[in-house]
Amino acid sequence: MGKLIARFILWIVGWKVNSNIPKEAARSVMIAAPHTTNWDGIMVRIAFSILGIPVKIAIKDFWTKFPIGLIVKPMGGLGIDRSKKDPNKPRKSQIEQMADFFGKHDQIALVIAPEGTRDLRKEWKMGFYHVAKKANVPITFGYLDYVKKEAGVGGVIYPTDDIAADMKKIMDFYKNVEGKYPAYFSLDQRYI
Repeated sequence: MGKLIARFILWIVGWKVNSNIPKEAARSVMIAAPHTTNWDGIMVRIAFSILGIPVKIAIKDFWTKFPIGLIVKPMGGLGIDRSKKDPNKPRKSQIEQMADFFGKHDQIALVIAPEGTRDLRKEWKMGFYHVAKKANVPITFGYLDYVKKEAGVGGVIYPTDDIAADMKKIMDFYKNVEGKYPAYFSLDQRYI
């Protein structure tokens, strides 16, 4: 999407981008939180195109095939096989498939919503963490703050072997970010 068009759309809706982003954002697993509405995905694409962040989203491979793939792939969709595992046919796990994207792309911000849903979830899914560890890339903190009407990347960590300490840092950042529907967002209660 052209930056000029993206800036115009953000101006119309009264949003701004925080251009103070860590250099790691161009090659990272990027948390997308809070995730309380389908509009979040659209806002991420618009805002992060302005910031020059190479956003990619792992989705069911069905959506990346012809003809719908003609739209989905240019929007950043990367297909993964999410079919049920067949013990007679080897298939990489979803974590392995997503980690493999980093071997295929020099610049990639693989956006993952750890809540896994737009409904209230008190424990986050940890796939984003395991993908970052497996791919040996940092985790960046992408956000959409609907109170401030601001989008950006607020921090970065390199995952360690102390998942609890790492997750506490992540929770500390997101405790001050508010989604469109605050009642549908929760920090991971295990780490606050």
